Amino acid sequence: MDLASERCEACRPGAPMVPEAEEAALLVEIPGWTIVELRDVKRLRRTVRVDGWEPAVAFANDVARLATEADHHPRIVIEWGKVTVDWWTHAIGGLHRNDFVMAARVNKLTSPG
Repeated sequence: MDLASERCEACRPGAPMVPEAEEAALLVEIPGWTIVELRDVKRLRRTVRVDGWEPAVAFANDVARLATEADHHPRIVIEWGKVTVDWWTHAIGGLHRNDFVMAARVNKLTSPG
């Protein structure tokens, strides 16, 4: 199954994080994303380049719509010409499969057609 078409599951404290052994395999499915660590919490991060301020805001709004539909919310930073998105699961303080699913959905927003 395509990662972007997987259903996000409700995530509660104590839910399993993605094991390190699976992270590399999942990253292959979401080109452009990297794993970063901030305050001892792993996150998925991608910066998407766009052509100016208004396209950056429009892209961030598209990401926000995806997040609202899934009830899973990222950190979004909007700057002139780029948008940086971080996914991680607050309830478990790290990466859940949902984060990879949402990253794949964001990638679909960046694909032509």
